[in-house]
Parts: sequence; C-alpha cells; structure tokens
Amino acid sequence: MSVTSCTDAVPRHVAIVMDGNGRWARQRMMPRLAGHRQGLEKLREVVRWSMEAGVAVLTVFAFSSENWQRPTDEVSGLMGLLAKALDREVPELSRAGVRLCFPGDREALAPALRRSLEAAEAQTAANEALVLNVCFNYGGRWDIIQAARSLAQRGEPITEASLSAALALAHVPDPDLVIRTGREQRLSNFLIWQMAYSELYFSDALWPAFSREAFQQALSDFARRQRRFGRTSEQVGSAGQVVASEA
Repeated sequence: MSVTSCTDAVPRHVAIVMDGNGRWARQRMMPRLAGHRQGLEKLREVVRWSMEAGVAVLTVFAFSSENWQRPTDEVSGLMGLLAKALDREVPELSRAGVRLCFPGDREALAPALRRSLEAAEAQTAANEALVLNVCFNYGGRWDIIQAARSLAQRGEPITEASLSAALALAHVPDPDLVIRTGREQRLSNFLIWQMAYSELYFSDALWPAFSREAFQQALSDFARRQRRFGRTSEQVGSAGQVVASEA
C-alpha cells in the first residue's frame, strides 16, 4: 500500500496561452506587432516570476499551426521577432539556468530560423533551473498525428504510454495548471493530449497587461483546488493526498 500525492501548493508545470497581444495594441492605437513585442517583454517577467515561485516547467503558446492564416505582414513580423529574441534572450536565459525547448513543426520555418532554434536548445540543454518550452508552429492535433506516425513508422504498438512518449513535450510532465489570458475560454488546439487532467484558469487580463498579482492569483487558485484524478473526494485527504492506494 502506498500514499501518492495528488496536488502540491505550487504547480510543477505551468502552461500559458498568451492571448490578447493584438487587442492590447489596438486599444492603444498601435500596430498589432507592437502588442507582440510587449508580449515578449511580459514573457521575460513571467519566466522570472515562475522561477521565484518554484515552478519547474513553463510552457507557452507562441505561434500556433493556425496562425499562418493571419495577415502576411503579421506572420513575417512574428518570425522576425522570434529571430531577434533568440539573439537577445538566449545568453541571459542560459546564465539564469533556463533550458529552452521549441516544440512544434519546424518544416515550414526558414532554414536560418531552424538553425537558431537548434542552437538555442543545444546551448541551454544542461540547464536545470527551469525548462521553458516555447511552442512555435505547434498544434495539439499535429502533435498527436506526428507521434502516431512516428510509432507506426517504427512498427511500435500505439498505446497511451507509447503515444505520450512520442509527443513533442515528452521531456516534461503534463501541465498541472493551464492559464489563458485575454478573456477567452477555449483550448485553441493547445496541448490537447497533455491537458487531460490539467487545472484550467482563465484571466481577463490581456497578455501584455498580465501582472505579477494576476499570476500569483492563478497559483493561489490552483493551490486551493483538490485534484482527484478519477478518485472520489473521500479517497483524497484535505492536504491533497490519496489516503491509500494498492501498490
């Protein structure tokens, strides 16, 4: 018989849909790309807040498979913004002990950008203070399809365990807490396999205006929740632990 923890005060893995950059810019009569630039600055802050709170993994939705449908100038601007961010941010993140990963389909990206992503991952691979997954050209359905295709090509059986191990985020545990900013309440094809038992939290703040207080409120809300993973409330103690389970 063993005792298994169901929840902790601080989520080990936080995932964020960083929504609201364009609306934040429009409210200020600014171009949408200005909102994305401000959103990048906000991400720098949230990385710091996550490390201070004891979060081990932070995953953010930076560019979805569907975002290619946006205006050409916005897509081009986002690609350029990522390239500049890599040059500016990677050295600082590496010094802070952050490991960078870029889950997503890289085939559609320019060769130079792909090389930059690979270099950033290699440079930070040994870091352990925080894993930062920047999902770029990522979609939850793409992730499941590429995992199933990979298993089929290797002739391996497709099971829940094998599929999980073939997903783009197999290097980290599934997210405990998923935050979406921007007042919308939908998943938008983000981590749809990995979110099976995640706690969801929706913030009205547009991403560039997401504050430390709003982030802390999300963590505090998570700490108050009882995560049962299919068990009954009676099986889960008040401290968020399974009372007893058969080994």
